[in-house]
Amino acid sequence: MANLNKVFLMGNLTREPKLSYTPNQTPVCDLGLAVNRRWTGQDGQPHEEVTYVDCSAFARTAETLAKYLHKGRPVFIEGRLKLDQWEAQDGAKRSKMRVIIENFQFIDSRPAGSGAEATSPDEGGDPSDKPANRAAIRPTPAARPAATDVPPHPAAESEEPPIRDDDIPF
Repeated sequence: MANLNKVFLMGNLTREPKLSYTPNQTPVCDLGLAVNRRWTGQDGQPHEEVTYVDCSAFARTAETLAKYLHKGRPVFIEGRLKLDQWEAQDGAKRSKMRVIIENFQFIDSRPAGSGAEATSPDEGGDPSDKPANRAAIRPTPAARPAATDVPPHPAAESEEPPIRDDDIPF
C-alpha cells in the first residue's frame, strides 16, 4: 500500500521563532502558525475560523527561519505531520500533532527598506530578490511614470491593503 504524508500551510507566525539545539548541536526551530479560513454560511453571514499549528524545522532550515521570521510575518510551509506522544508528570498520556517543516517560502509584501528582508541571502531563488541586487534593478525616479500618466488598474481598487504587525491580534 502506498503512503503519503504531505502538508502545505500558509499563515502568520503566532510567536517569535524559538531556536534551540539538540545534544549533538543540530539546530531546531519551533514556531506557531495561525491559518485563517473565511467562508459565507447558508444564512449569508460571514464566518472565520483560525487553526493554530505547531511547527518544527531542523538544521539550516531552522537557522534561516529563526533569523528572518518574526511574530506576525506570513510564511508558506511544506512539510509532514508527526504525532508526538509522551506521559505527563501526573501519569496521563498526552499527544500532540506537529508539522515538521521540510521546505518554506517567505511571503512578505514589505518594501525592501523596511529592515526585514523577505528572502534569505543564502537561500536559492531569483538573484533579483537578494537585497544587494534589488537596488540595481529598481527604475530610477525619472524612469517611473507620473501618477497622472497611468490610469489606475481596475483590480487595484478591490485589493485589500497589506497586513501590518499592528493588525494582528496576537
